[in-house]
Amino acid sequence: MRVRTALVGAIVAGVAVTQAGVAAAAPVRGGHAPTRAAMEAAVRDGVPGVTATAVGPHGTWSATAGVGDLRTGAPRSTADRYRVGSITKTFVSTVLLQLEAEKRLSLDDTVDHWLPGLIRGNGNDGTRITVRQLLNHTSGIFNYTADQDFVATHFAKDGFLRHRYDTLTPEQLVAVALSHKPDFAPGTSWNYSNTNYVLAGMVIEKVTGRSYASQIRDRIIKPLHLRATSLPGTRAAVPGPHSRAYSKLAETTTGPTYDATSLNPSMASSAGEMISDSADLDRFYGALLRGRLLPPEQLKEMKTTVRIDGVPDGGYGLGLLEQKLSCGVRIWGHDGGIHGSSSVAVTTADGRRSLAFNFNGDWTGNAEAVVEAEFCGTRQAPASRSWNVPSRRL
Repeated sequence: MRVRTALVGAIVAGVAVTQAGVAAAAPVRGGHAPTRAAMEAAVRDGVPGVTATAVGPHGTWSATAGVGDLRTGAPRSTADRYRVGSITKTFVSTVLLQLEAEKRLSLDDTVDHWLPGLIRGNGNDGTRITVRQLLNHTSGIFNYTADQDFVATHFAKDGFLRHRYDTLTPEQLVAVALSHKPDFAPGTSWNYSNTNYVLAGMVIEKVTGRSYASQIRDRIIKPLHLRATSLPGTRAAVPGPHSRAYSKLAETTTGPTYDATSLNPSMASSAGEMISDSADLDRFYGALLRGRLLPPEQLKEMKTTVRIDGVPDGGYGLGLLEQKLSCGVRIWGHDGGIHGSSSVAVTTADGRRSLAFNFNGDWTGNAEAVVEAEFCGTRQAPASRSWNVPSRRL
């Protein structure tokens, strides 16, 4: 989940530096100078701080740039935990594909089969929408975080500061979406909609009789020993260690900066509530693409993409984004944003080279430049900025 429409292994201790500097572990063979330069550029562009971890055949490299606390000047840490927003979607999709492999559901089941009568009104019809269409964003269901009243209440400054600790149920989030007509008939187009993954979480609960959070914990977090990864539910705090998260709480890149670290993530639900760190995200995506979490048939389904307008040489699968970089390398992963936090986690098709990083500011910073730098060695990203998929909050 993203706050603005234009945003986007082992832990190794770093050395504290100033706002424009970088703290890094000893580089692995070949170095990460372009990645360090892209991180520094993000800080010069106004991002308070960056933390990143890359894993490859020659080892693990971690680095930070900028600060984690604007008040004290404390640096970011390579061990920082942060809200990962829509990266949650890949975890949710993985659980549903595991359930398909266990023959407990089919991706071609209708939403109405599992959630009877829920998707009705304003032209919305759950009997015409499949689970697969939820996961690849071809359902046509309106994105609840694009509702202007919802934006005013939960993302704009006055509304957020007043309502940041409110608890919202999945049913309430879906109701916001159903107050709108569908964007298109199911299966006829593509549009990123957080509502799809709120519904996906509800399907998991209906199929298993347990919460999607408990399924993610038991099926992914515990087996992979992701010790920094959690699903906070309604808990407002980020477990330590963590930096502060900053937002303009507006659609502009100017004006006051607000500390948005503490919030009730139920507004994101199964579309974007998770907390993790860079090492855990590298481990998750590496394991996923290496086939440790899904049988070959389900991994193939996850990697079957639909085209996204404005993203050349790539597409969206089932909770997984594919992109061909300028140097020809193909990467798979997801990005995610939520108030004060903008993150990316990607890996190569064989799962052997991974990168995860976080900006602790949501209004600026070129995420694709960091990705291109790590995988292609370039200091400048092309203009497409594919890892900043438009028109979404979370």
